[in-house]
Amino acid sequence: MRFDSTQAAKGWETLCRQAPANTLAAYNEMRARQPKQAPTPRHHRLKGALASAVRHGVELEQWQFEVTGSGRVWYLLDVEGRTLWLRYAGTGHPKATD
Repeated sequence: MRFDSTQAAKGWETLCRQAPANTLAAYNEMRARQPKQAPTPRHHRLKGALASAVRHGVELEQWQFEVTGSGRVWYLLDVEGRTLWLRYAGTGHPKATD
């Protein structure tokens, strides 16, 4: 797991402080998740234009983990590179979905 930006890293730190148990559960599930595993109500691929994003010229699936009622983590799933790229982490609902 790697951070896509400084803002994502700061958001992750905030989640860790405000909801440590839930953030740890999210971390463990994201790391253990298999690429073809079925989504859950709290852990699923985003829809529409947010379903994928480009990183270094490669289009990757974009997933969301609902850490708390409004806290979210968005990440890109790079199967080939065996990396999760955290694009957003925060205690509030991402503005892109408003």
